[in-house]
Amino acid sequence: MSISNLMWVEKYRPHKITELVNQKEIVGSIKSLLKNQPEMPHLLFSGSAGVGKTTLALCISEEILGKHWKGFTLELNASDERGINMVRERVKKFSRFAGLDTEIPFKLIILDEADEMTADAQTALRRIIEDTAKFCRFILIANNISKIIDPIQSRCAVFKFTTIPQKDVVTQLKNIAKKEKIKADEKGLAAIYDYTEGDLRHAINLLQASASLGNVSEANVKASAGLTKTKDVDDVLKIALDGKITNARNKMIELIKVYGMSESDFLKYINAALFRSKNKHLSEISEVIAKYDFRILSGANPEIQLSALLAELGKFGK
Repeated sequence: MSISNLMWVEKYRPHKITELVNQKEIVGSIKSLLKNQPEMPHLLFSGSAGVGKTTLALCISEEILGKHWKGFTLELNASDERGINMVRERVKKFSRFAGLDTEIPFKLIILDEADEMTADAQTALRRIIEDTAKFCRFILIANNISKIIDPIQSRCAVFKFTTIPQKDVVTQLKNIAKKEKIKADEKGLAAIYDYTEGDLRHAINLLQASASLGNVSEANVKASAGLTKTKDVDDVLKIALDGKITNARNKMIELIKVYGMSESDFLKYINAALFRSKNKHLSEISEVIAKYDFRILSGANPEIQLSALLAELGKFGK
């Protein structure tokens, strides 16, 4: 077995547009746009995590800028630098920096997780996009396009990426496993897809983690992903519905603090457990789970919110 120290997600990242997994319609449209590179518009890529948005942006950079792509491409993660200062200082400075090479049509700015930018930052960005259009192109990347202000959307060609289907994910994982000379059985690969839900980046990372345990079997995938305790979430749901809130809370805290299950994963698994249970209050309980998921995403204390969730579930068992 040959497991490189290099992360496989980087080692096997495509460098050509045609190598992108799935997204055939988008690839075709981008290839058409690149036939006249100087006229390429700003681009806005939206879609869930791990479906190829950033990879395609980097492939476009290499395609257009060639050997100069690193020097004339600015890649930023907006979720790390959300404020207006990032837009005014880093983006503006780069976009106005003199020295365009005669071999390239423009400089490229890739702004990942642009939907995490504040409204003020996006407004400032809109003006910079207008002012630098002659010698600079932007590729904005967002998971949630609704968070991008309309004036920016209207200045970009928008491409909506779809979730990668299981067949394509498994095929890619098999290719990597073959190149790395590791054994990967069908159940193990299916388990990876079930856990990552079409996120190819996450799937490749989980493949590498599972391979470090020997081979990619269902058991090793579950161990690598921390899934060995997921069935215990079914017990938490049952105990909570029985009205034993303290016991349910203790087991929930054990799963999160002792076994390392994230709060978001706990909610995902308890939602799945609910649908398996075929509870007569399924729709009402599903709405309750969604409510607490939103609260946690909004920044509320996860332990307090999950405890309140279990307490509310207890009402349905009475």
